[in-house]
Amino acid sequence: MAQADEAARTATTTGAAASPSPEAVLRSPGYTRLLLLAAIVGAPISAAAYFFLQLVAGLQDWTYTDLPRALGFAAAPVWWPFPVLAVAGLGVAAVIRYLPGQGGHSPADGFRTGHVPVPQDLPGILLAALLGLGLGVVLGPEAPLIALGGGLGVLALYAARRGADGRTAAVLAATGSFAAISALLGSPILGAFLLMEASLAAGAALGVVLLPGLLAAGIGSLIFLGLDALTGLGTASLTLPGLPPFGRTSVAQFGWAVVAGLLAALVGMLIRRLTAVVRRHAEPRILVAGPVIGVVVAGLAVLAAVLSGHDVSFVLFSGQEALGPLLLDSTGWTVPALMVVLVAKAVAYALCLAAFRGGPIFPALFIGAAGGVLLSHLPGLPLVAGAAIGIGAMAVVMLRLPLTSVLLATLLLGADGLAVMPLVIVAVVVAHVTAARLAPAPPAV
Repeated sequence: MAQADEAARTATTTGAAASPSPEAVLRSPGYTRLLLLAAIVGAPISAAAYFFLQLVAGLQDWTYTDLPRALGFAAAPVWWPFPVLAVAGLGVAAVIRYLPGQGGHSPADGFRTGHVPVPQDLPGILLAALLGLGLGVVLGPEAPLIALGGGLGVLALYAARRGADGRTAAVLAATGSFAAISALLGSPILGAFLLMEASLAAGAALGVVLLPGLLAAGIGSLIFLGLDALTGLGTASLTLPGLPPFGRTSVAQFGWAVVAGLLAALVGMLIRRLTAVVRRHAEPRILVAGPVIGVVVAGLAVLAAVLSGHDVSFVLFSGQEALGPLLLDSTGWTVPALMVVLVAKAVAYALCLAAFRGGPIFPALFIGAAGGVLLSHLPGLPLVAGAAIGIGAMAVVMLRLPLTSVLLATLLLGADGLAVMPLVIVAVVVAHVTAARLAPAPPAV
């Protein structure tokens, strides 16, 4: 285990090291063996990721549906999120304080790749993710999946080859992450693209990792489909069929794309600043702050449900499952109800970024979609266009990955995605540049 820990630590520092030309790497016998090992390792890691996602979904259903019924309630009472999220806050806080690895990196630091957890950190990462995501915190599963996939990749390498070099460990760790996230976003290409753009943004070299990672993502997607056929539990899909037809773009819509980009940058800046303030005060006393923040998040969800007339699930959870009902039933949302849920979701998102463990993608997509639906009540902006520019703009503000943000909005809207892509590109560029200008200047060296 100590050797595996050392390989993982070495993997985090060797990604940007000097390497031979891509042609020389592809011709080498060692690279062929590495591809084979990536394929072998990718399959079980993908299966583990599939069952992790199903376990999170099962915990959510049990906590908010089965348990209240077992206690004699016809449905979860309005106060139900308070004790549940207090338990989530205390449990995650205990993992952060007492278990190795602090439950993984804080989502307040942004979407990160490249850091491979040592094997002894994996139980804490898994437990923090299950306690938080399974009990309804406003974060997504992508960050724990990437960390668990990378850690399992290093473990698999240690089991197969004792004393493996750090470069091979880095490749297998990246391959594990590609396999774990392969089908989460509805497409292996989008999952692989997300990791590649994030790795490039972090300064990592992708020449050696690219093909093994793509191979693992493709195999992972097949594993997800196969397990879905065997279990009938369902797989992740971001495509939303049944949206109203879009038509064609107009000059007015490009103007709204600029507005959406500016607004998303402002909202993202407020979320980040609130997260930073809460984190600064919560981290030193996380065992007390964790349950308190959980109760506050529950209060936001309950208040929004009472004021808007919609379920608490539109504020709680990652927002992935709520995207469809929001967009497909947009006529059932009044402007005040949208504003209430949007504000509550944004504040709850900021609080969960500060105190829990998880990923930032899906809450950002929901907030962007809700903002786009809100803008679509104004003249000259159809629903589909509003949702698309909102999703793309908010995604780039929180992830700082412009190409992935454009692809996310395009994939989500299915057949209309290509038609609205020019609008999404404008919104993403405006939001990305504006957010960079609003961010605090880096300290002088």
